Amino acid sequence: MSNATTAYFEDFPEESKVIHSAFWSSFIALTIGGLFGLIQALHRTDVFRFMDSADYYTVLTAHGVLLALTFTIFFLVGLFTWAVTTSLDRGMVDLRFTWGWYGLMVLGTILAAVPILAGFTDSIDMSASVLFTFYAPLEGHPLFYVGLVLFVVGSWLAGVDWFRTWWAWKQDNPDERIPLPTFMVLTTTLMWYLATLGVAVAILAFILPWTLGLVDGINPLLTRTLFWFFGHPVVYFWLLPAYMMWYIMLPKFAGGKLFSDPLARVVFVLFLILSVPTGIHHQYLDPGIAEGFKFIAMTNTMFLLLPSLLTAFTVVASMEHGARQRGGSGYLGWLKALPWRDPVFTGMSLAGLMFAAAGFSGMINAGMNINYLVHNTFWVVGHFHLTVGTAVALTFMAASYWFIPQLTGKRLWNRSVALVQVLLWFIGMTFMSNAMHRGGLFSIPRRTAEPQYEEFAFEAGVGSVAELDLQVALGGTLLFLSLVLFLANMVVTVLGDRAESGSIPANTYADTLSGSEDAPLILDNLKLWTTIAVVLVVFAYTLPILSVIQDGGLFGYEINGFPVSIAPFLPAELPASLETVTAALPEIEVIP
Repeated sequence: MSNATTAYFEDFPEESKVIHSAFWSSFIALTIGGLFGLIQALHRTDVFRFMDSADYYTVLTAHGVLLALTFTIFFLVGLFTWAVTTSLDRGMVDLRFTWGWYGLMVLGTILAAVPILAGFTDSIDMSASVLFTFYAPLEGHPLFYVGLVLFVVGSWLAGVDWFRTWWAWKQDNPDERIPLPTFMVLTTTLMWYLATLGVAVAILAFILPWTLGLVDGINPLLTRTLFWFFGHPVVYFWLLPAYMMWYIMLPKFAGGKLFSDPLARVVFVLFLILSVPTGIHHQYLDPGIAEGFKFIAMTNTMFLLLPSLLTAFTVVASMEHGARQRGGSGYLGWLKALPWRDPVFTGMSLAGLMFAAAGFSGMINAGMNINYLVHNTFWVVGHFHLTVGTAVALTFMAASYWFIPQLTGKRLWNRSVALVQVLLWFIGMTFMSNAMHRGGLFSIPRRTAEPQYEEFAFEAGVGSVAELDLQVALGGTLLFLSLVLFLANMVVTVLGDRAESGSIPANTYADTLSGSEDAPLILDNLKLWTTIAVVLVVFAYTLPILSVIQDGGLFGYEINGFPVSIAPFLPAELPASLETVTAALPEIEVIP
């Protein structure tokens, strides 16, 4: 572990500036995305509406992109830069290169955000109301896709930076084991490189040429499959930084040590090899993929329960060790000895508790037969608000109460406000996610501004739709209030005076009860685990993708993006009976 006796900004002043900038980029995205989330909650529940329902989808797109990509990944690159420099006890190889990838990510964010936000006005001839998943035949302005590409390339270069720094350290320490935080960074980055190949191919080879008019056709199922090649492992790209904090920081704040370094390494190796071959479980209802391929994806997904269960055991055991070091006793009495008045510890602990609940709803999503009941319902929205919306977001906010003083040398403005903030987030998400899960069980749809239909009423098994709407609106309001408190604390902290020398806690992370010396050497063989990951991906995706191409063609058929009539969705040559039926149908305008 790090043996530093000084704060991070004192040891790494230049790296502190990069990380601080990345964190504030994350906070800005969180602010805008959180505001859009409140607007969605109030509009969808019909509590307060000030815009047309057509604009709801622009809000929904901005909410998803800014929170699921920009907020999470900007925080991640800052956190991973801290982890590498702290655990290797050396600065980045070239700060100009570091600032370069950060600048590229900022540029990509701006380019993607411009067409999204332009959708609110008719005076600018561009829009990208294509939602976070940007499925064809939804079509956004080419600038949106260019922005996404630059943002991802920036994250790739960040990974190169971390590997360069580790390799430079390795030359000076050839016989040393990879420090645990750096090991976590490298395995997560390798998973990210593999996962983003799918979305890179989808955008560069198919979607961007289609939106630029270079090709006339697109195969929606192919690009959808390539998106989910990336779309499920990106969940772990959000989660693994939170896992890192639970492993190396929670035990420290609890007053103890990490239970097992080897188990932590095993968990990150398992995520590297198992995360990517699972995306097809998001496509159980896609008719163009054979049931056998879906069954394979389900099996792969179920294996991912193992690293999550290992994490639950290791983190809770580490917290118990800390509590007993603080005088806790009894089977459950040790819980009272934990530092619940510390907003950093409490926020991370509550985030972990919410993730346990998300694991149960995730098992429902992963099972083929049960998934059919909740697919594309409000249940799914409730699930990912427990994962990225709480396990990730709450961990990142709680960790910021420790990181910002480390990066700036300024004391946290108000720990009591911070404690209220994390509790308020937990309560707000409890209300909102509970209502979303329950609503999904009786088929209330997701991704629509108008979930109620004329002459139709959803039958709630317990309570009523009105009660669920109230919970969603109340939960969304509490979450936004929590976000305001968080931002106020961050702003006032940064604007405050520099703390006295030595008053900021030392930049350290948790020591271990069982250290790296107890871990088999093979765990550090990144080439082996990457090779296995690639083989599993080839096994899981080669035949499904070839089957999709065989059925629909590499570029599908000629199709125009939304809004269009229903005609382009149909093959050029139809059976005579089908032509008769479609000729009798009125032309339907489809609006995203």
